[in-house]
Amino acid sequence: MNNYNIWQRGLHRLALSYDFMRETSFDLEKMLFLKRAKTVNAKKPVFVTGLARGGTTILLEAIHASGDFASLSYSNMPFLLAPNLWGMIARNSSNKDKSERAHGDGIMISTNSPEAFEEVFWKTFSRKDGVSQFKDYMQLILHSYQKNRYLSKNNQNVNRIDTIRALLPNAKILIVFKSPLSHAYDLLTQHRSFAKVQQKDGFIKDYMEWIGHSEFGLSYQPIVKNNLVYTDFNHIDHWLEQWLMLYSKLLGENSNFENTVFIDGGSLRPNGSWDKIKKFIAVQNDFLGFRDIREDLHIDCDQKLLSKCQKLYSNLQNFVI
Repeated sequence: MNNYNIWQRGLHRLALSYDFMRETSFDLEKMLFLKRAKTVNAKKPVFVTGLARGGTTILLEAIHASGDFASLSYSNMPFLLAPNLWGMIARNSSNKDKSERAHGDGIMISTNSPEAFEEVFWKTFSRKDGVSQFKDYMQLILHSYQKNRYLSKNNQNVNRIDTIRALLPNAKILIVFKSPLSHAYDLLTQHRSFAKVQQKDGFIKDYMEWIGHSEFGLSYQPIVKNNLVYTDFNHIDHWLEQWLMLYSKLLGENSNFENTVFIDGGSLRPNGSWDKIKKFIAVQNDFLGFRDIREDLHIDCDQKLLSKCQKLYSNLQNFVI
């Protein structure tokens, strides 16, 4: 996004910033492709979610590498609600060369890489309208990639799991987390980094708002908003509190559902955790792209808050697949 030229930036602004354009592109997509898309026999979708920076992207890539799934990718930008129509128009514009993504975390991406753009759909439609139309959207994405299994990575889905479960009872839901201090520090670091970049380039701030990426940066919105004690976004305690409040809520709401599991994103391994995940979601591929993202950190923070987080982290391990 920071390398877009003036024409690319203008096209993204046109396609993403106006409700009318997003709604119109989706209406046109349905008119042209939905009848054919509904012939796809959709099977067992997979939804990856959790607090940002927990390992959701590397897990998304591991699952997508099986070749069994359709997922939104960078090639769908900027007309994310018209995957088939835009795919026809931009057929020859994909670039398979990989470069490091803007997060600076060593994850290499190309236009074919899957990414979390699904939130644009939910931003465009109200909760009621979104629920009624999401299956159509999923079918259109499946049709565009000629697959019958849908794969989603969307951090904002932590507040939508009940909706997904009711709409798609056979969906597999993977809730990802990592050790609280490491997770909170990573979020704080990304927040500061993106805020600095966005102050220099307003387009990056606009872009992240358009795609619903409010997990950090100048447009940051706490994923848990009520009853906050720590409101300084530039202090580690705020992010620890977010971790504690969110995963307490998720554990209480989801620990008893057999199609929903918790994944420790800090300990993903080719042999061990990944083998169990493969069995859970019924894929066969090996994946060697996992990196050790566990960190031994010593940071000044509220020790009572950290102790609560560590206790919850230990409890979460009892529900890890």
